Amino acid sequence: MSCFAVTGGKKLSGEVTIQGAKNSVLPILAATLLSRGQCVLENCPRLRDVMASIQILQSLGCRTWWQGNALSVDTTYISGAVIPDTLMREMRSSAIFLGAMLARCGEAELSYPGGCELGPRPIDLHLGGLRQLGADIEEEGGRLRCKSAKLRGCDIALSLPSVGATENLMLAACGAEGTTRILHAAREPEIVELQAFLRLCGAEVSGAGSDCVVIRGGKPLHGCSHRVRADRIVTATYLCGAAAAGGEVFLRQARADDLTAVVTVLREAGCEIRKDAAGIFCGRKGKLRAVSTVRTAPYPGFPTDAQSVLMAALLCGEGTTVFEENIFENRYRHVSELCRMGGDIRVLGRVAVVNGVRHLHGAAVESTDLRGGAALCVAGLSAEGRTQVGGIHHIQRGYADLPGDLRALGADVVQEDE
Repeated sequence: MSCFAVTGGKKLSGEVTIQGAKNSVLPILAATLLSRGQCVLENCPRLRDVMASIQILQSLGCRTWWQGNALSVDTTYISGAVIPDTLMREMRSSAIFLGAMLARCGEAELSYPGGCELGPRPIDLHLGGLRQLGADIEEEGGRLRCKSAKLRGCDIALSLPSVGATENLMLAACGAEGTTRILHAAREPEIVELQAFLRLCGAEVSGAGSDCVVIRGGKPLHGCSHRVRADRIVTATYLCGAAAAGGEVFLRQARADDLTAVVTVLREAGCEIRKDAAGIFCGRKGKLRAVSTVRTAPYPGFPTDAQSVLMAALLCGEGTTVFEENIFENRYRHVSELCRMGGDIRVLGRVAVVNGVRHLHGAAVESTDLRGGAALCVAGLSAEGRTQVGGIHHIQRGYADLPGDLRALGADVVQEDE
């Protein structure tokens, strides 16, 4: 089995360009179905999840091709509205195709999505909102059969600000007659970027970034060219890597405004962080120190996807830091592996208490999910000796070239294939 081998103890130095955002490009790939033409996505990361989305588009009859880091998608002709089970099981966000297919084809058939096992992530909010728009949805044997002769805009109040539900309903509403208002909508930067893409295609969408998104649907959309913004969670990972290992790094194209909560915590921990139009500088010379309680929350709160990498960075910090995970139930699956490396972490329900230790040691550890795997690599940067991180297929779902990026910053990280 392949693994990432991390030899720790080296301070980081240098710069790297941050890849395009996974959580932006996946809903945009689904949105290309609405364009009935050719879309070009520049700065598109070559990730396992992106490749799975491409396979889904191809299974529906779309054409796709790469030119460097630009992905072209031609959705002029669609030959079906059924997504095979094998493709749906590849990633959780595959459910995002449901709204777009209903808007384009008036029907869709797919199974419940797969992805990292982080606890229940029901798509009830997606289905409830689509039913309000006029979709007839049958659930049987783990499959969803959805039809709608005509979608009609309406007001949809989400019970919680679900990113996936907000995106799915935005896409479906583009194909609905009249005006749709999504109330209590998610406010993440990825929602703002989806709105920007839809506008380039000719859609009338406004309000993204607030808790009310308004879509005036029923307009014919066309292809466009769009550049995917830098990935804020990859940025957070490399910021935490610099915090863990020490040194000075520059993350080109990174957007600090998307990571205010993370930047605030790292500054409290003793890091120097500066931002400009070109990217983010992060330096750490002294010893890290514990920070105030870190509570994950929907944007603009502290992102759940950055919880594990920050925890890994603070393992050798002075003092005690408390983490409170409020998004996913099973977001501490990385804790046992961090403890194998010498971390002192106690978990009780949604709370994890991290007591700083003097040093970590390399060990053979296993990734069980995307961000937890990245956290093991961050911990390896500050550990004594060699850390072997298995289960790298999880990490490759969200990081195009984590070993290469970390090597560009001076780390000793390689992929070893057996």
